[in-house]
Amino acid sequence: MKNPRITGFTLIELMIVVAIIGILASIAYPSYTDYVLRAKRGDAKSALLSAQLAQEKYRANNTTYEAAADSTSPDGYYTITTSGNTATAYIITATPTFTDSACGNLVITVSGGTETKSVSASGGTLTDCWKK
Repeated sequence: MKNPRITGFTLIELMIVVAIIGILASIAYPSYTDYVLRAKRGDAKSALLSAQLAQEKYRANNTTYEAAADSTSPDGYYTITTSGNTATAYIITATPTFTDSACGNLVITVSGGTETKSVSASGGTLTDCWKK
């Protein structure tokens, strides 16, 4: 009689595969979450620049900037508020609707024709929050 061959995976082989998947996941997950945050910040930047363009367009036809207004970003991740509007200045703030402890609010301040970009979180830098 012929001896049948036993096929399949041993428990050790399965545990090695599980360990490898765990190591790959622990490396990939932080990169993925960082990428998602950067994509959400791109939504804020787009909304801020659109609001800034609207302010400058309004100012080109009037003697002052447009009155304060609130809106949301295109993807809905940020609330956009315009405040401090005068004949020569305004502030546009993007407040996240999610937790962004690295950057917090993204702000564009225009005063006397000079533009300043800033962040409100203590750990955020312009390079990390605006240029990535």
